Order: sequence, then structure tokens, then C-alpha cells
Amino acid sequence: MLDDRALLEALNSTPVVHGEPRDLWADDREARGWAREHGGLGEDAELAWLRTARDALRAVESGAPTDPRLDRVLAGVHKVPRPSASGIEWHVDVPPERRLAVELVLAWADVKERMPGRLRPCENTECRLFVLDRSRANSARWCSMRTCGNRIKARRHLARVRENRQTEATAGS
Repeated sequence: MLDDRALLEALNSTPVVHGEPRDLWADDREARGWAREHGGLGEDAELAWLRTARDALRAVESGAPTDPRLDRVLAGVHKVPRPSASGIEWHVDVPPERRLAVELVLAWADVKERMPGRLRPCENTECRLFVLDRSRANSARWCSMRTCGNRIKARRHLARVRENRQTEATAGS
């Protein structure tokens, strides 16, 4: 089963690089590597379902109320109880090519339930990454303080400096 780290990897597989949006999973080799690393086979149908799930989750987390692609990913999926030595274990019954995509959606649902309000887009409007805020205060705003946080703070500082200079210039006239 995928965890919150895998969820973030998937959501953040469409970064902005040198000012240009990229889709790391557009490269089948990259997407296959991710799928295999997380227990998948890396087959074409599996990659297509993974991309669909990722894109739908990104849309919902970016503010879309719902996304019909999630319905397609989850269509016909069943949770089946199975006896085990420790009691009952729940098994997700899903076609093999959709298993990872379904696990991705279930990892997202788990994060939403366990950590409500903690998964969100980076506040840098030029960034396409997501933050899973694990801080006690739930105050993380950027995907990275080193990159987006510093950029935003530097922009704000420069804007204040410019504003102060304009105010001083206007007052001095």
C-alpha cells in the first residue's frame, strides 16, 4: 500500500523547472521506474491509470470540487475482508492495471482523514508542488523554505524597498 511519501512524490511529479512546467511522468521510463519502485509492473495501462489518478488528485487539491477521473479510477473497486492470524485484513480487489492508481487515491484519502488540512499546494503561485505539513502549528506555506519560501520573502522585501523609495521620492518632491 502506498504511503504519504509516495503520494507527495506522485503529486509533485509535475514541477516547474527553469520557469517551465514539466511532467516527469511524461517520460515512460521515469514513470515505469516510479511504478516499479512502488510495487507495480510499469506496464503501459498501469502508467496511464497512474497519470489519470495523479492528475485528478492534483486538480482536487488545487481547488476543483471533484474530478470525474477519480470515479473512473475507483469504478468497480471493492474492499474485501480476509481472515488472518491477527484477525481480519482488508484486501482491495481491483484489476491489476489499476492497483497502483487506486492505492494512490487511497493514500490521498488516508492523508485527508488522518491529517485534515495538511495537504495543500505551495503558496508560491509559480510553483506546482504540494506541501504535506507535518509541523505542529500547521503553518508550512511552501514546498521548500530554501527555494519557494526564500523567493517569496525576497520578492516581498524588494516590493517594500521599492515602495519606501517611491514614498520617500514623493515626499521629497
